[in-house]
Amino acid sequence: MRIRAIFKKYQQYYREDGFISSVIMGVLFLALSLLINYASGQYATNRASNAVTDIILSNIPVFNVSIIFVQGSIAFWIATCVLIISEPRWIPFSLKSISLFVLIRSFFVILTHIGPFPSQIELQSNFFIDKIAFGGDLFFSGHTGLPFLLALIFWDNLRLRFAFIALSIMFGTSVILGHIHYSIDVFSAFFITYSIYHICRVAFPKDLKLFEHGMVESGKTIII
Repeated sequence: MRIRAIFKKYQQYYREDGFISSVIMGVLFLALSLLINYASGQYATNRASNAVTDIILSNIPVFNVSIIFVQGSIAFWIATCVLIISEPRWIPFSLKSISLFVLIRSFFVILTHIGPFPSQIELQSNFFIDKIAFGGDLFFSGHTGLPFLLALIFWDNLRLRFAFIALSIMFGTSVILGHIHYSIDVFSAFFITYSIYHICRVAFPKDLKLFEHGMVESGKTIII
């Protein structure tokens, strides 16, 4: 019954002018941002300099958090995709917000090329991780920032808000314990992500209205 209801929603939304084009723009924007993220990660890693000391990492032992960082990341992305596509009105704003997050982070990554902390754990290599984590793409932590961005996007949904905040804290803690990110990468992610979210609200007002209100009851027209 749940799948049938979702399918019916898609039928309603895809009949509306502007919805399909907005989704396509979101998908293209995400693809472009991921390509730029890959290029910026490679650039920063190839030009990484020496490591620096860190008030937290220099004073705690390293822990093997590869399961959280690798398998946890994959599970997070799959669950996020399932969540977003479960409600068509969420798709445009979510896609474009995530894309802008990735794009802005890519810009930050190419600015400063600090080398990884010396005791960083050796991560399990796989196709997914090799395309999003490169070793020199440190500032700021995407593992911390992206779940927090989703917490802000779904703020009015109490369960999702706390679930994404918990994930953000879990990932942030894990990358510090594994010495994968410097502490500034993690703590700054919350402040930068908060700013990115408010930029998204200004940059994508029609998609935000669709996300928050869906189809207008009068006339059954999507606000886009």
